[in-house]
Amino acid sequence: MSTITSGVNWFEVGTDRPEETGRFYTDLFGWAFGEQGTPEASYRVTEAGPAGSIQGAIRDTGGASPNYAIFYVQVADVVDAARRAEAAGGKVLVPPRSNDNGLTFAHLADPVGNHFGVYAPPPGA
Repeated sequence: MSTITSGVNWFEVGTDRPEETGRFYTDLFGWAFGEQGTPEASYRVTEAGPAGSIQGAIRDTGGASPNYAIFYVQVADVVDAARRAEAAGGKVLVPPRSNDNGLTFAHLADPVGNHFGVYAPPPGA
């Protein structure tokens, strides 16, 4: 059985208007963002906030998907978490996959349709 290793500790806002979205969160909360993506795949990561703050990012969807806001829970085994979500009545929306850095993630939905993610850091991170 997979166990939660550190709870909810990341969020992501996907948007087709990243400049406007970033400006909104800056005006509302004073958040600052640092670009970590490329011009083709913008990923603006929040800079450190007060102690205990959850970090996150704004991802430019380029209009390829609907806008969204999602939280992520760190788990030891993403494949197992996806399997257990389905067994508990949820759905796998984005099957487990790994990015170029070795981070593994999946997007899931609870039984009433709320969208959330799970991830495991790259090995050795």
